[in-house]
Amino acid sequence: MRWPIVLLAALLVLLQYPLWLGKGGWFRVWELDRQLELQQQANAAQRERNAALAGEVRDLQQGSLAIEERARYELGMMGPDEVFVSIRKPAAGGLGTETPEVATR
Repeated sequence: MRWPIVLLAALLVLLQYPLWLGKGGWFRVWELDRQLELQQQANAAQRERNAALAGEVRDLQQGSLAIEERARYELGMMGPDEVFVSIRKPAAGGLGTETPEVATR
């Protein structure tokens, strides 16, 4: 009477193997689900980055204010009727007697 129980248990294990460890088993599904979640997070971050870049491109194409701002801060340019004032911090041991540089255009 014992051998039918052992035979049925072995058959049950053989039937369960593909479900858990096979090519399309639960462990594989869980792994793919985890990979999908990570990829969706990466895609969301890239979507935000793309939206910011698209806004910057739109600003550069439509208005001169963005171009002017970049020219000022990145290239140090200034307009024809502007005055440039540079104030330097005093040296570590100095008394702050340095004068600021002023340039006009």
